[in-house]
Amino acid sequence: MHEIDVHDLSDDADYAASVQQGSASMNRSNSSKQGSSGEQEGAEIVYVKDNVAIHPTQYASERISGRLKLIKQGGSLFMTWIPYKGQSSSARLSEKDKSLYTIRAVPFSDVRSIRRHTPTLGWQYVIVVLSSGLAFPPLYFYNGGVREFLATIKQHAYLVRSADDANVFLVNDFQDPLQRTLSSLELPRAVSVTNSPSSAAAASESPSSWTDGETFDRNSVLAQQNARQRQKHNDPARDLSIQVLEKFSLVTRFARETTSQLFGEAQGDGFITNDRRKHDGKTHDYPRIAESNDAQKLPEDVPVPADPLEFDKLSLVWGKPRQPPLGTEEWSAFLDSEGRVTDSEAVRKRIFYGGVEPDLRKEVWRFLLGYHSYDSTYAEREYLVSVKKSEYETIKNQWKSISKEQAKRFTKFRERRGLIEKDVVRTDRSTSFYEEDDSPNIKCLRDILLTYSFYNFDLGYCQGMSDLLSPILFVMGDESETFWCFVALMERLGPNFNRDQNGMHSQLFALSKLVELLDIPLHNYFEQKDCLNYFFCFRWVLIQFKREFEFEQTMRLWEVLWTHYGSEHLHLYVCVAILKRHRSKIIGEGMDFDTLLKFINELSGHIDLDAILRDAEALCICAGENGESCIPPGTPPSLPVDDASMYYQQDDDDVL
Repeated sequence: MHEIDVHDLSDDADYAASVQQGSASMNRSNSSKQGSSGEQEGAEIVYVKDNVAIHPTQYASERISGRLKLIKQGGSLFMTWIPYKGQSSSARLSEKDKSLYTIRAVPFSDVRSIRRHTPTLGWQYVIVVLSSGLAFPPLYFYNGGVREFLATIKQHAYLVRSADDANVFLVNDFQDPLQRTLSSLELPRAVSVTNSPSSAAAASESPSSWTDGETFDRNSVLAQQNARQRQKHNDPARDLSIQVLEKFSLVTRFARETTSQLFGEAQGDGFITNDRRKHDGKTHDYPRIAESNDAQKLPEDVPVPADPLEFDKLSLVWGKPRQPPLGTEEWSAFLDSEGRVTDSEAVRKRIFYGGVEPDLRKEVWRFLLGYHSYDSTYAEREYLVSVKKSEYETIKNQWKSISKEQAKRFTKFRERRGLIEKDVVRTDRSTSFYEEDDSPNIKCLRDILLTYSFYNFDLGYCQGMSDLLSPILFVMGDESETFWCFVALMERLGPNFNRDQNGMHSQLFALSKLVELLDIPLHNYFEQKDCLNYFFCFRWVLIQFKREFEFEQTMRLWEVLWTHYGSEHLHLYVCVAILKRHRSKIIGEGMDFDTLLKFINELSGHIDLDAILRDAEALCICAGENGESCIPPGTPPSLPVDDASMYYQQDDDDVL
């Protein structure tokens, strides 16, 4: 592996001052620690910061405040963030909502990097990225303290600044392969110290307990991973952003299972032993895993709670049968003499129930994606195509005119171009449109994605975008029109690929609330199994079920979702519908996170699209306004919500 040039934090002029501040924080922490009779021996709180907040939605008024801690135990450093109990900035956020975002037992051996954001206007925040590639929601420091936070980490873990981005700090970026204890995850730069423990749990700000777990057996995890790899369908197009979810289960279970090795239960700010927990008879606020291997063995017959909605009957009552696709003659009847769509809602409803005939998709998709407005005329659309084609060529020439000498000095361009070129050659190669190695369509994919990375330079390119672009190019055929249709789609789905993953977190949060609304027994089961993060649905949401259906079925599903008929978030109801269809198997077999993730991935190619769409419609109607209230405003694919109040306050704390 090429060694990245990094430099140490100590090259910053204010580092010495920050170290001194970090020491002061540790002294304060140690004083409170020594005053707690319940602390387990060997655990040292080296950093505490109050009023660190997470925003589950795009509104500044809806935030969850909590306490951030760094805990040192036996040579290892752990991070925790526990929300305050009984405090909420919004009536929309319940205690259960807040518990979804609790960060417990995160060892820095499982952290890849920390990205610091210091906007000119607004509060500083950091994003902690795991070795799996997943990220926690941004942690906002309302009272400053980012510099002190990083300085404390620097004192207790191997932390260096990336030469590629001054705001990215790499954790445990060892080049020695012997120190990569997470190499079994097959993830780049995933490292930890082999001989030290690698997980812990956090102290709650109100009475609660550490998650108990069994001793971590690395060999058993490797064996399970190898078994998964043998059973996994060999899909050459599967990229890191998708693969990482299969690996993430190992990281999350790794953190849970080693908790009891390091800490007992937490109460207040102190640690108490498991014996004391049993004596006091405290109940756990969070889902628990089994205490031993024997306890994890399932009984032969696990009772499955009844579906509260009687799902099969619900779909028959409210889920309408699918219709034949919209054809050319019927489409023409929706247009007036000048080409305007006379009743856009009727068109969307018709497509919602039947889709569009393949030969008509090129024309209709322009409207569904927003490239053409429904009230535009033939002449206006023809003029727009001409103008947009010229505009596309202008943007495209920005990167095509970069010389080799310029490219040598343009790291970001080289990185994005390399990533795009790797991805396009493994996108939908089983489809005849892309199957030839020298296919001009593959080159067209590359050119469009490179042009988009210049059009939206802030977002750039992320793995998974080629999956969303491929069917659009297949349908549109024209490079310029494909580009602008893709731009329109990314206006809605772009947040899925944001570095802070706010778009994904928002959708998975909404999904958890919908399941709680529509199937409380299934929700309780996921809570029991510590699966309320819904990461097993990550792939479904990220690329809109692209890997779950055949190419033609994917296009039919997408055009239904793009109608936004009934709900902009029908894809979330599709997720609920699939989970409810398999609830008996999930609960009956006692699936934990690992098993559930494997099961969900193996559903690919085995989902009845028409039945699921009918189920999703029935669930959407049943949920009604209560369902919509579960979804935070601005959640993709809704258009982003501007909220200037997020950016009015400047943090007085100096930055590294």
